[in-house]
Amino acid sequence: MGVSTDGRGRGTAEKVVTAGLWARTGRSGRRNVSLFWRIFSLNAAGLVVAAALLLGPVTVSTPVLPAEALVVVAGLAVLLAANAGVLRFGLAPLHRLGRAMATADLLRPGARAEVAGPAETAALIGTYNAMLDRLAAERAAGAARALDAQESERRRVARELHDEVGQTLTAVLLQLKRVADRVPAELRAEVGQVQEATRCGLDEVRRIARRLRPGVLEELGLPSALRALAEEFTGRGLTVRPGLDPALPPLPAETELVLYRVAQEALTNTARHSGAERAEVCLRADADGTVELLVRDDGKGTGDAPEGAGISGMRERALLVGATLAVVTAPGGGTDVRLRIPGPGRIPEAGRIPGPERMPAGGAR
Repeated sequence: MGVSTDGRGRGTAEKVVTAGLWARTGRSGRRNVSLFWRIFSLNAAGLVVAAALLLGPVTVSTPVLPAEALVVVAGLAVLLAANAGVLRFGLAPLHRLGRAMATADLLRPGARAEVAGPAETAALIGTYNAMLDRLAAERAAGAARALDAQESERRRVARELHDEVGQTLTAVLLQLKRVADRVPAELRAEVGQVQEATRCGLDEVRRIARRLRPGVLEELGLPSALRALAEEFTGRGLTVRPGLDPALPPLPAETELVLYRVAQEALTNTARHSGAERAEVCLRADADGTVELLVRDDGKGTGDAPEGAGISGMRERALLVGATLAVVTAPGGGTDVRLRIPGPGRIPEAGRIPGPERMPAGGAR
């Protein structure tokens, strides 16, 4: 697909430099003192005060008097408390960084550890955040290439099914019709059964080709494709109702493809796993151009089950167009799959997948 990562590399380098400057200057713009110098300065101050007292008029009796012992113990306690405070303040950002590292997920971008604390700690956190940005960019580019190859293979298989297998089955049907007109009457029922089986096979091939590469999406647009998808999944105890905003903004072909594939995968999960009786596919646009897709069902929900390959695939597709995907429990039970795509001006250019190509005319339909 030719995804370029040079711009992302420069952006990551700039983030590393910015994090380093922030670590040195701090939030207020003043220079941030490192943890080493904070501890060293505190210990040095304690030792200087102790030396000054020993060289000055202050003396310690032998044996030590209770008042003198109390002063020494109090000074030691103050020094230890100051050291503990400096260490707690300096290491607290590392504890936050550890929690952020334990919960980091490249499929859920955006959450980053707060850059705070002494200079060394702030630089470490800034470098970690920049590393996450780089990994997310590389993952998005790799996912874009993988999904591009997947869509290309889908197109190739759909074209082969449409042009080769479909044409062959159509020719078989025509030959069977000629045979049915010539065979004896006692064999026409059997020939009719063969015709019906062949016709069912042809319909199944067409259905698979449509699912691999939805021609209605490129020919009639996203709303019609989603309506056709709802009709396809309606049946066998499940009713899918489309709810589409008539005032949708123009969307790039790759964005429409992501919306269609996410809706398709969500409805597939609903039909296979949820046990739902009703589902709805809603697509609307906000005033700022944000487009939201909602697939809701009244099934048993996801519960505590781990995310499978289907949901992970939806998250990968969402990342390609700068979208966010949420899979949550619907009000009253069931599952909500919500995909939000920002306005056209805020969709990243890198990491996109190409839109569908037009299927050649002719052949069985």
